[in-house]
Amino acid sequence: MIKAVLFDLDGTLLPMDQDRFTARYFPLLTKKLEPYGIDPEDIIDALWKGTYLMVTNDGSRTNEAVIWDYFAQRYGEDFRRMKPVFEEFYGNEFAQAKDITTFQPKAVEAVRRLKDAGIRLILATNPIFPEVATNLRIEWAGLRPEDFELITTYENFNYCKPNPEYYSEILRRCNLKAEDCLMVGNDVQEDMSAAKLGMRTFLLKDCLINKKSIDTSGMPQGDFDDLSKYLDVNL
Repeated sequence: MIKAVLFDLDGTLLPMDQDRFTARYFPLLTKKLEPYGIDPEDIIDALWKGTYLMVTNDGSRTNEAVIWDYFAQRYGEDFRRMKPVFEEFYGNEFAQAKDITTFQPKAVEAVRRLKDAGIRLILATNPIFPEVATNLRIEWAGLRPEDFELITTYENFNYCKPNPEYYSEILRRCNLKAEDCLMVGNDVQEDMSAAKLGMRTFLLKDCLINKKSIDTSGMPQGDFDDLSKYLDVNL
């Protein structure tokens, strides 16, 4: 029986096109940084390279430490003083990117149903964003941070998807066994990699991402109605 459900956020609980979201979000950030003399194209390049370093993190540091160490290496140690500016951005201007996302009431229904059934809920969003930005996106989805016993952010996690160690870290922290968990997500490479540890998976196809054209024919999949039917059988 399923004891815990891990939900992805972007494209799963919060419908969005990630390329459009990034195209909306990055200009907002570069505008915030312009008064500090930071070149927009250069900081976008730094963000992409820093994100890659977080995704390939070996677990020796938090993802937050990884990207800020990289920023310090690239721009000098004084750049660490910009962290409050970034945090202020995510707490304010970042909210303008909400218009790229949509609200899915069936996502809220799924979370409420699982909570009422006593199922443990984990927000397994790739931890490349700070807590403030993650909590804001949770609210855009019509949910609350308190709905989840664990939310993975760049401050509190040392791995990223699709590294299976990301899921191992969740299991260790929550004292769970892989076979007792279900991972629900829209990204075949990132979210369905949980199956490598023995977790059950459900591929949500509403905002499907399958960059490597992986064969998904053997995976439980569908929309939120199909997920509800899957839960009817497996809870």
